[in-house]
Amino acid sequence: MDITTLLAVIALIELLLLLHYRSAARRELSLRKSLASRHGRIYEQFLPFLKEYPYNPENFRFLGTPIDGVQFEDDRIIFIEFKSANSKLSRRQGRIKEIVASGRVYFEEVRLR
Repeated sequence: MDITTLLAVIALIELLLLLHYRSAARRELSLRKSLASRHGRIYEQFLPFLKEYPYNPENFRFLGTPIDGVQFEDDRIIFIEFKSANSKLSRRQGRIKEIVASGRVYFEEVRLR
């Protein structure tokens, strides 16, 4: 085997190793994001029981998506989305907020036979 072929083989091996480690790093990052998302959803179920929550937690119902939950008060119903630090509403959550603000929220009774 001449030197050119040897260098080409070494370069190919290095490239394959690089691709392998990049792929493993991506899988690790994806797994971490997935776990963080799961932990966040679990954590959100307990937020109404914190002292800072302004409503009666017994009247909160957790949905998870697209919003965290619904708070049922005697005189109103409130859609609740918990956010921390600088996090922002998703596009879908923002759209829901707009629909509620415009008054396009309805109650329907659906009977099944």
